[in-house]
Amino acid sequence: MSQIPVEDQVAMTMNNDEIADATSESNPVDSCSDDFEFFTKIGLTKLQEPSLEHTIIKASFCTGIGDQSELAKKINIVAIHKNSHSSRSREARADSFQVFAKAVADKCGGDANLKYGWYGASRNEICEIVMHGFSWCNTAAGNRYSISLSPAKFAFDSVLSSEADENGLRHVLLCRVILGKQEVLTANSNQFHPTSPEFDSGVDDLSAPRKYIVWSVYMNTHILPSYVISIKTPCLIGKKDYKEATYRKDERNSWSPGRSGNSRPVRKKDSSRHLLVLVSFRALMSDYSRF
Repeated sequence: MSQIPVEDQVAMTMNNDEIADATSESNPVDSCSDDFEFFTKIGLTKLQEPSLEHTIIKASFCTGIGDQSELAKKINIVAIHKNSHSSRSREARADSFQVFAKAVADKCGGDANLKYGWYGASRNEICEIVMHGFSWCNTAAGNRYSISLSPAKFAFDSVLSSEADENGLRHVLLCRVILGKQEVLTANSNQFHPTSPEFDSGVDDLSAPRKYIVWSVYMNTHILPSYVISIKTPCLIGKKDYKEATYRKDERNSWSPGRSGNSRPVRKKDSSRHLLVLVSFRALMSDYSRF
């Protein structure tokens, strides 16, 4: 199958009315007033608008928050920073990711099941992850046995896991993830490795996943932080109120591993919009195949 040029894919994405609507009501934010030295000093590169890369990452995030509510439309993307893997340790982790991706692909018949996943946390935690990798001590990880990430179309879930900094900004990581063959994890599972060599990662629901679960033994070989998205959100009292205010009434059931009934139903237009952005993603990532 021939690959569609990146430029054509971005044009298709930006001409999609549904994605345009997701950002049309956002109020402009003056990014110049925010100091991002804490990211640039650890080697992250700020993407400039209207670059192709910035456009695709922004479109993907907007698709991930979708049209769940009027509040979701008011989330403003202030800045996007790219992890260029500039230090020797980060370059080694990127190389290791490629080695493990190939190994998992060989084991799984040629498909490593590479996906994109969102991870929300505090700014300091994200900086630590970029510099040193994931740790079971990470407060947003969920537990010491695994790291949970949200699928690309559920970026909004990562916002719920993020924390506002002193500037009122929240930050989420966009990562590449090696999932391989997945097994369903039960609620409150203390599993810290695959049940057999057949499996590579966990998931809450095989048919409609809302959580990708990577065991701690694989957290720095199967997850590669790629971008940091910094956003401004309306002020809310807490995460519970935030979730209640942003989810539609039929989507307010909390996630429970192993139960498909609580997964958000994927509508046809959501699916087609998500597919469009992911195709753009794959085209962009082909230009950065080293990392």
